Amino acid sequence: MANDDSRVIEIACGAIAQRQRLVLAYKDDIRIVDPYMVGYDAQGRLWLSAVQIMGGSGPGFRSYAAEDIASLAMTEEKFVPDHPDYNPRDRMFARVLCQI
Repeated sequence: MANDDSRVIEIACGAIAQRQRLVLAYKDDIRIVDPYMVGYDAQGRLWLSAVQIMGGSGPGFRSYAAEDIASLAMTEEKFVPDHPDYNPRDRMFARVLCQI
C-alpha cells in the first residue's frame, strides 16, 4: 500500500467517521488501532494518529506514516473516542484531513 495516500485516506477517514477499529500491517507487525486523525505534516507526508490496542510496542497513542502501512482494513468493531491523550490540535499535523 506504500505511496497510495488516497487508499489510506479513504479507509482511515471512513473508520473515523463510523468509529470503527482498524487492522493494519505496519513495519512487519499486525496492529489493531482506534483511529483519531489523518493528515499531512509540514513535509507533505501523510500520517494516521491512532490509539494502538494490540500489536507493536503495546497500547497507547501512536503515529503511523502512511508510506509504511502495508495493508489497512476497517474491522466490524466499534470504539468510543474518549482517549484522554487525544489532542485535536496536534502540531505534528500541518493539514488535517479528518479527525474525531
